[in-house]
Amino acid sequence: MTTRLVSGARLGAVSVLALLLAGCGIRATEVPTNFGPAPSRVRCSLAEPDVSTQAARGLPVQVFLLCGSSLVTVDRTVRVPDGAADSERRMLVAQGLLDQLAEPPSPAEKEAGYSTDVRGGITVGRPRPGDPEDTLRLSMAPDSLTSYALAQIVCTFSDSAAAEGDGSVVLGGPGADSARRYECTDEVRARPGSKEPPSKDAAGE
Repeated sequence: MTTRLVSGARLGAVSVLALLLAGCGIRATEVPTNFGPAPSRVRCSLAEPDVSTQAARGLPVQVFLLCGSSLVTVDRTVRVPDGAADSERRMLVAQGLLDQLAEPPSPAEKEAGYSTDVRGGITVGRPRPGDPEDTLRLSMAPDSLTSYALAQIVCTFSDSAAAEGDGSVVLGGPGADSARRYECTDEVRARPGSKEPPSKDAAGE
């Protein structure tokens, strides 16, 4: 008898609680709800094309942004005048890519976890005497960039019309130091914070 009374009391308490919750507009549930809101989209993956980054017409390109601890590509466009000579075209593409890397990610990209370590204001200059003809001289020395920014720039340039198509890119700074040929490897794309792009002196090439 005592057991039945206790069980009845518990059942009554549960019924009262359910009524109270219903009266407050809260649905009773048997599933725990203390896990926080569900993510709105998968990290490092845009659910649909980001129209805001493709609004301006131009040359379709891809740039490498940071997401988590790795590099991922996103679609962009850069403006290149029709009829530009090959050398001028390379410079314009390289500058456009740098500008795109320095742009803050769009709201959709931020929501998906994208970021950039490339700062604005970096410009691209022409080769100096003694440089390989495909050299891109930056207004900031490559070795003064963060490892993340250098990896973003090297991987973006080496996969574009700014490079010669062999998967490498020759970069120099504003000083008299020799330019260096950099490569974007799988290790760099996977761990840009701890794995700098391998490089070698490009003088005399």
